[in-house]
Amino acid sequence: MSQSTASSSQLPTRSSASQSANTSPSPQISLPRPPEGESIRKDFLRSYTPISGDHQPGYFDLLIKSYPTGNISKYMASLIVGQTIKVKGPKGAMVYTPNMVRHFGMIAGGTGITPMLQVIRAVIRGRAAGDTTEMDLLFANVNVEDILLKEDLDALAAADKGFRVHYVLNNPPEGWTGGVGFVTPEMIAKFLPKAAPDVKVLLCGPPPMISAMKKATEGLGFTKAKPVSKLEDQVFAF
Repeated sequence: MSQSTASSSQLPTRSSASQSANTSPSPQISLPRPPEGESIRKDFLRSYTPISGDHQPGYFDLLIKSYPTGNISKYMASLIVGQTIKVKGPKGAMVYTPNMVRHFGMIAGGTGITPMLQVIRAVIRGRAAGDTTEMDLLFANVNVEDILLKEDLDALAAADKGFRVHYVLNNPPEGWTGGVGFVTPEMIAKFLPKAAPDVKVLLCGPPPMISAMKKATEGLGFTKAKPVSKLEDQVFAF
């Protein structure tokens, strides 16, 4: 098996409508052409959560991790300023309202950080109006250079005492003081809030990770996660 490498890009996308994307949306981007070698025209859909806020109407920024064999990411990387794409959405069951819970526990892997960032920023923007929600984030990656938006997350944590970020790496560098390996129930118990009616756990990452985290949270006393998450669920997977 050949090893593929990936890079990430931040793509500003301007909307023709003067509307914003809802907090934590996952707009579907439609690829209007088949991949190389296919004669049948069809659309390929991938969902991305904007990293810009819903308070910024008229455009949204996407963070896309590009893989050499990825149909959508290769196509997006080939676009030039002024080209258009088809976008569906926004969609998604997670719409944040201030103080909807006392404490968020968040577990993200790789590009799964993007919906978490939306919620984090929404909470922090609401501080002046009385949003007291606490947030703890477990963010897992393979290597330190894979940690997307680290500067943004560190700046938010430094500026807001109600938000804390805890990094976990599979291949940590020498001198690393964060978590090592996969996210474990022990890490969840140590860094995230305990199960309670006013606590919600948010999950986003690769499917195997999400499956493992659903089992881990259930083992720690949280309500069993459903196959398709709804806003009222105690464990919500994007």
